[in-house]
Amino acid sequence: MAQKLDTSSLIVDFVGGPVGHRFRSGEGRGQPLARAAGFSAGVTPDIVDATAGLGRDAFFLAALGAHVTLIERSPAMHALLAEGLERAHAAGGRHAETVDRMTLIHGDSCSLLPGLNPQVVLIDPMHPPRDKSALVKKEMRIIRDLVGTDPDSAKLLNIALETAQHRVVLKWPLRAEPIPGVRKPSHQILGKSTRYDVFVNRRIGAASL
Repeated sequence: MAQKLDTSSLIVDFVGGPVGHRFRSGEGRGQPLARAAGFSAGVTPDIVDATAGLGRDAFFLAALGAHVTLIERSPAMHALLAEGLERAHAAGGRHAETVDRMTLIHGDSCSLLPGLNPQVVLIDPMHPPRDKSALVKKEMRIIRDLVGTDPDSAKLLNIALETAQHRVVLKWPLRAEPIPGVRKPSHQILGKSTRYDVFVNRRIGAASL
């Protein structure tokens, strides 16, 4: 049996490190994630991050002005997120303004999404293991130990497709196979190592997002 990694080094930091640098650099709405989520001139969607994890994407989207609801079912990860949000709020200024647009919920998105009536749902499940020649960063191995492997990704994605008013965004490795049992995306936005599968729900008002 594989030995569990020490999770005590894992921290959610929205002020320093790579997230803080990204925040200070002022990355805008032209980034792939923002485009996938439906940001455009005059349009700032409300978003549910259904697999919050370290909260980095949620923080980026909130920094662009979106109100973001983060759902995390792992008690340990939820606690780390709560601490990170508190530290960012204590930092004041733009950090506090950003986290004031973020609402953290502990629970299972499969159960919670139908009651939230979300405009846009972002899903970033644990990604499939890479081949043996590629090393997975230690941080990601710790997170996998902490939150598990998300075997219900297809179920969550289909529930999101049933409940999202405008669109669902799946963040997925660039060359990974699609999740079985899910319809094809409306379109894809490609990054260097990540792709965003965008599923547009053809409902009233959806065209604006």
